[in-house]
Amino acid sequence: MKKTIVSFALAAAALAFLPSVSKAQSGFSIGIKGGVNLSRLTFGEFVTTRLNANGSPALSVNGQEIRDNLRESFDSRTGSVFGVYTRFGRNLYLQPELLYSRKSGTFDIIREGQPSTINVSVSSFDVPILLGLKGGPLRVVAGPIVSFRIDDNRRLQDALRDYTTGTLNNAWAKAYYGYQLGVGLDLGKLGVDVRREGSISDVAAVNLGTTGNSTQFNQKLKSWQVTLAYRLF
Repeated sequence: MKKTIVSFALAAAALAFLPSVSKAQSGFSIGIKGGVNLSRLTFGEFVTTRLNANGSPALSVNGQEIRDNLRESFDSRTGSVFGVYTRFGRNLYLQPELLYSRKSGTFDIIREGQPSTINVSVSSFDVPILLGLKGGPLRVVAGPIVSFRIDDNRRLQDALRDYTTGTLNNAWAKAYYGYQLGVGLDLGKLGVDVRREGSISDVAAVNLGTTGNSTQFNQKLKSWQVTLAYRLF
C-alpha cells in the first residue's frame, strides 16, 4: 500500500507540473532510445551462519558454527536498456519514459577462505519522470525513477539458500525507487544521454539466519546508463 501511494504521488506531481510547462512554452516530442547499463550491487560486508537442511547451524569438525562472509564486489556488470520517451516543453521540459531495463551485479561469498563469485541480474520496467533544462544542444536532467521487477535469474536466491530458513521467492523487490541525474546532447533528431542512477529503496532484502534470530541482508543498485535516442516527431 505504501508503495502504491508513492507511485500515485509521483504521477500526480508530474500531471500537476505538466500544464505549467506546456503553458510556459509549446513543444512536444516523442522518440525511441536504447543503450547500456553499467551496474553494481552495494551492501558492504556481511557475515552470517551457514545452516543445515533442517535449519540448524552447520558445525565444523571442532564443533564451531561455520560462518561465511558475503562481500561486496566493486566490479560492474553490463546490461541493456531500451524503450520510448516523451518530452513536454523546450528549454524547460518534463520527460517521462518507459524503459525495459536489464541490470546486473556481482558479489562474493567467502566459504572457509575460498571465494565464490555470484553473478545476479534483474529485468524491470523503469519509469523515470525527469525534469530537464536545455541550452542550445546541451541538456541536464534529474528526477525520480520507479522500477517494476518482471524477472531475475534466481542466482541470488540459490546463493543464499544455505543461510536462511525462510522463503526466497520474494528476495527481489517487486518495485523499488531511485533517482536519475545526467547530461545529454541533441544533434538534430539524435540524442545522447549519460546518466547516473541510484536506488533509494532496497532492490533485494532477505532475512538470513534461524527464525527468531535473523538479520537482514539488503542490496541496492548503482548504475551508469548510456543511451542513444531518435526523435520520431
